[in-house]
Amino acid sequence: MKIRLTSITKEQPLKSNWLIDTFQLKFPIIMAPMFLVSNKAMLVAAAKSGIMGCIPSLNYKTPEEFEKGLIELKKDCPGAFGVNLIVNQSNIYIEEHIQIMAKHPPHFVITSLGSPKKVIEVLKPLGVKILCDVVDVEYAKKVEQLGADAIIAVNSGAGGHAGAIASSILIPMLKKAVKLPIISAGGVGTGEGLLSNLALGCAGVSIGSPFIATIESPISKEYKDAVVEFGAKDIVMSTKISGTPCSVIATPYVKKIGVEQNFLERLLSKNKNLKKYVKMLTYYKGMKSVENAAFAATYKTVWVAGPSIEFVDKIESVEQIIQRLEREYKAAFEKMSDLAL
Repeated sequence: MKIRLTSITKEQPLKSNWLIDTFQLKFPIIMAPMFLVSNKAMLVAAAKSGIMGCIPSLNYKTPEEFEKGLIELKKDCPGAFGVNLIVNQSNIYIEEHIQIMAKHPPHFVITSLGSPKKVIEVLKPLGVKILCDVVDVEYAKKVEQLGADAIIAVNSGAGGHAGAIASSILIPMLKKAVKLPIISAGGVGTGEGLLSNLALGCAGVSIGSPFIATIESPISKEYKDAVVEFGAKDIVMSTKISGTPCSVIATPYVKKIGVEQNFLERLLSKNKNLKKYVKMLTYYKGMKSVENAAFAATYKTVWVAGPSIEFVDKIESVEQIIQRLEREYKAAFEKMSDLAL
C-alpha cells in the first residue's frame, strides 16, 4: 500500500503551518541564534531568502549597542527576525534587554537556559511571539502553562547547548504532552532532515551550524574552514565553556584541556551560596575563550558547532545554503511520495 502523506502533496510539497503563516515565510526554517556568529547581514539575507533569523542579545557588547542593533534590524530587515535571550543569572543585562525589546519589539524572542515568565509577561502583550528552548517534557509543560507561543525542541544533535534526547524520540514525546507548535533544533543540515522533522509533526526546524561557514558570517576564516574540514565525528560535549554541556569542535587545544570541569569547579558549582557566582564566572571565562578564538587565529581554539557541520563542504552565502536545502527537500519529498510498501 502507498504511504499516506496527509500534510503535503506532490504538487504542493509544503503545507501552510503555524511557523509559515505566523511569520509569512517561504520555508519553515529559523536560522538559529549563534553566539558571536549571528549578525545583521545574516538575518537580512535569511529574510530575503524566505526564512527568518535570530540573533543573541549578548552578541551586542552593551545594552546601548543592543538597542542600536534592534533599531537597525527593524529598519533594514525585509522580513521577520528574532532575538535570543539568555534568561538566567549569567546574563547580567537581562532586565535591560527586556525593556529595550519592549521599546523596539522584534517579531519573536527565543528564551534559553531559564524561566521565560518575565519575558512572556512584558513582551507577549506587545505582539511578540515567545518561543522557548526546551529539552524535555517537564519543561515544555511549564512554558506552556506560562503562556509560550511555541517551543524549540533542543535535541541531542544541536550545536552549542544541546539536549540529551534524539529528535526522533523527543518530538513525539512533546507532541503527546503539549499542544504548542514545535520547532526542532539540532542535527538538520539537509533538505532530507527538514522533511523528516516535518513528518514527525514539527512546524519547522532551527538550523545553526551550517550557517557558520557563510560569506555573511563575521567570524574568522580559520573558524569557517574548521566547519568545512571537520565533521560529525569531531564534535564533543564540553562543560568547561559555561558549566552546561556545550558542543564544540575537538581541536587539539580542546583535547588538551579536556571537556569536563575539574574537581574544584564541580564542588563550587554545588555550593548553595556560591553556585550563582561560580556559574557566572564560568560562563564569562568560557565565552571569552570562545570569543578570542572566533575572530583571530590562536592556538587556544574553542569553536562551538554541532554535528550538522558534516553537511558543510564549502563556504557559501546564506542564500546558496537555503537554495540547496530547498532543492534537497523537494527531491526527498518526490522520492518519499513515490514509495510503496
